[in-house]
Amino acid sequence: MNFSYQMYEMTLAALAPARAISDASLMVFRNPFNPLANTSFGKNIAAGAELFERMTRRYGKPVFGFQRTTVDGVSVAVTEEVVWERPFCRLLHFVREGGEGGRPQPRLLIVAPMSGHYATLLRGTVGAFLPTHDVYITDWSDARTVPLAAGGFDLDDYIDYLHQMFGVLGPGAHSIGVCQPAVPLIAAVALMEAGDHHDLPASMTLMGGPIDTRRSPTAVNLLAERRGVEWFRDNCLHRVPFPHPGFGRLVYPGFLQLSGFMAMNLDRHVNAHVDMFNHLVSGDGDSAEKHRDFYDEYMAVMDLAAEYYMQTIETVFVRHSLPKGQMKHRDRPVDLAAIHRCALMTVEGENDDISGVGQTAAAQDLCVNIPDALKVHYLQKDVGHYGVFNGSRFRALIAPRIADFHANVDALARAQKPSRRKAAKG
Repeated sequence: MNFSYQMYEMTLAALAPARAISDASLMVFRNPFNPLANTSFGKNIAAGAELFERMTRRYGKPVFGFQRTTVDGVSVAVTEEVVWERPFCRLLHFVREGGEGGRPQPRLLIVAPMSGHYATLLRGTVGAFLPTHDVYITDWSDARTVPLAAGGFDLDDYIDYLHQMFGVLGPGAHSIGVCQPAVPLIAAVALMEAGDHHDLPASMTLMGGPIDTRRSPTAVNLLAERRGVEWFRDNCLHRVPFPHPGFGRLVYPGFLQLSGFMAMNLDRHVNAHVDMFNHLVSGDGDSAEKHRDFYDEYMAVMDLAAEYYMQTIETVFVRHSLPKGQMKHRDRPVDLAAIHRCALMTVEGENDDISGVGQTAAAQDLCVNIPDALKVHYLQKDVGHYGVFNGSRFRALIAPRIADFHANVDALARAQKPSRRKAAKG
């Protein structure tokens, strides 16, 4: 039995006295009544204490924090509403108070990654679409908070969840799958098309997703292929320790995922913390605050259910089942050729080191029966993986293209309705 998770929890507990001393030092040397607070000595002590606290804390789940947005030039309040809930996910709706009086806006389901970070990683994605769309987002649960009695969760369950969410939104909604959800989203749409599902979305936008990881394989893809499924089973899965609500559940722990994320760019993270120390000492509060905001989000990670993690590794990264036409959902084939009504947009980043260029665009070739008028591909220059769905280029260049894509799809649908009614009369 692997005791790494237990050792991690024991380490956090053992650091509690040191953290208490560090917190006290920070209070003392940040106190404006302390004559040492404005000295070089005092600033160095305070900066060191803050960095120690940040590097040893357990980061909690962040909040989206949206309070207002602008709809048709009018500032309106924003509130969050849970409109659907299951043990491993909640569907959040960002309700814009008083913002629905004008023309109806497209309903948009943003499918957040279930790959370590919380859905709040897409705060910038949500913010970009709030003024122009009626936005919903998947808020995945931390597996260590889900009791064993709630049952398991795997890739098949993920697809079932998406079916149910589209039922909540109703027919004609738009959807965006960011990174990992690209596979279950396109699979869910294919199954809905094959079954002539009433609540089929009008479009799906796949952003930096691993549709076919054989194209431009990245270090992450090559590692998965080289190690194989059993290596991940033996080295990445652990039991949730007491006293977490999910005690006994087999998971891929968040702290292991975070270690992997940081190891990919270790020098950059070390330099970022050195820079923060220097900003604190020099009194550059704005730069230090930007660092805090980024790492409050980046360091907040959640555990993944082992069944989901292993099925994803095997299906997507080792066997390449989807592009080979071999993927199944509960013994039912996932046939991308069945998709013919739902529009498709794919978005990639030129410098993406997680989902290489071409991996998402592969969906364009696989969905052979979607009309050309309903298919769009966009490659954004000079952005990496996170720049595909966040940041200045996303807001200025990518999000407007997605909004235009949705508008064009809706316009085509409206244009087809009169001809359908005429055909029915004839």
